[in-house]
Amino acid sequence: MPHLIRSLGAAFAILALAACNSGETPAQPSSESAVDSNWIAYTPAAFEQAQADGRTIIVDVFATWCPTCKAQAPILDELQSEQSLEDAMFFKVDYDEHEAFLKAHRIPRQSTILVFNGREEVARSIAETDRERLRAVVLDSV
Repeated sequence: MPHLIRSLGAAFAILALAACNSGETPAQPSSESAVDSNWIAYTPAAFEQAQADGRTIIVDVFATWCPTCKAQAPILDELQSEQSLEDAMFFKVDYDEHEAFLKAHRIPRQSTILVFNGREEVARSIAETDRERLRAVVLDSV
């Protein structure tokens, strides 16, 4: 039995050494944010300033665990390149973190998309994943 334990210990040591010398970098925890760099992470101050400035604002109320939100993301991302939205501000509101925003705007669930013209909400879509319909909601409101 002691011989078996020594053999197993030696085998683990060899495997550990091989892993260290493989030249591969160990996997690191992802530092990728839930908010893409082209989007503005919601803060009350930034949102209020955009409204006060009379900006066109697109709001994506999302949750990292939401499959509908994941389906909406590429459609919303492509809207950023639309000429009619070149001056718009795109905000991401994390459904799990911004309860005051949800209450103030009567947001029933994640996967809600809002469009504002300054302080006025001009369009709303809930759980829409059809590309053409979601694009129409946003583009027809600006």
